[in-house]
Amino acid sequence: MKVSGKPYRTIWLAEDAVEGIGAAEIIDQTKLPHQFVTVRLETLDDAVVAIRDMLVRGAPLIGATAAYGMCLAVRQDASEAAISAAYDTLYATRPTAVNLRWALDDMRELLTQTPGDRRLAAAYRRAAEIADEDVAICESIGNHGLALIQDIWEKKGKDGRVNVLTHCNAGWLATVDWGTALAPIYKAHDAGIPIHVWADETRPRNQGASLTAWELGQHGVDHTVVVDNVGGHLMQHGMVDMCITGTDRTTRAGDVCNKIGTYLKALAAHDNGVPFYVGLPSPTIDWTVSDGIAEIPIEERDPKEVTRMAGLTDDGTVTEVTITPAGSAAANYAFDVTPARLVTGLITERGVCEASEVGLSGLFPEMA
Repeated sequence: MKVSGKPYRTIWLAEDAVEGIGAAEIIDQTKLPHQFVTVRLETLDDAVVAIRDMLVRGAPLIGATAAYGMCLAVRQDASEAAISAAYDTLYATRPTAVNLRWALDDMRELLTQTPGDRRLAAAYRRAAEIADEDVAICESIGNHGLALIQDIWEKKGKDGRVNVLTHCNAGWLATVDWGTALAPIYKAHDAGIPIHVWADETRPRNQGASLTAWELGQHGVDHTVVVDNVGGHLMQHGMVDMCITGTDRTTRAGDVCNKIGTYLKALAAHDNGVPFYVGLPSPTIDWTVSDGIAEIPIEERDPKEVTRMAGLTDDGTVTEVTITPAGSAAANYAFDVTPARLVTGLITERGVCEASEVGLSGLFPEMA
């Protein structure tokens, strides 16, 4: 995707890398939308900080960053003990997104089966493949989701615009490129379908207001930022044609774990007959879990994300302020689980299926 006309991925090798080996670079998403800053990752610790402190976020991008984190670890020490320690350190950064575990398992298996003197090159080669595969997966999700948007537009007589409500950020900033929930929107926009996005602000980190709105604007997609609680009102008044969200982990039965507040949007959509779709890259499916509410660990983050907020002042300064009374406790649950019964369909790289074990295994029989 492009930033001020220049193409970017969300993670890439630094220009001074030699024969595909070197530091990685990322976009520091904690600085958006007011500052566009890139950060260089030189060491395993740099990758850990990037994931833990959410300089990178979104399940697919977390996985790709973890893969490069393993590369950086091997660059320092290619022993099996060091690989195992790097795996454990990276795995502890974010407990909910399954792509993290998937990428780490993939890298560890490769490296332990590769002779020591070949591990560094093998690690970087596989990390690059993981990044490229994510781009291809997300573009395919976009193509399959485009058909759904096209169908809605045609049913409206190609009159007016298609209104899509999304939650959090599941665009190219959450992946290596294209995005999951936003990929169909970009495809529709590029195909000339008039499309408008209601972007939930997504408290407490405001990824919708700061990240989704920013990247939609960069791509020229018509959008409006709304507070989290307005979605039900919009649906009641026929102002939403469909919802599309992303997912950080989906069970084999079709339960969807995503940013906190997704469940409430799904309830409102169900009550108002609005289709509720989830953009689902296959590495985000956890085939070991069937009951999302009982089995998926829900990350609890620093309460300061709830009690404090950063913004741009009139004089151009970015300032952080406290918004709650002194002494008030705050809880910060980062994700919730939407039961499969509330999901209209899962948009995967292999097509759209019902949110169920039958639906998923039909598209991914090798995992059934």
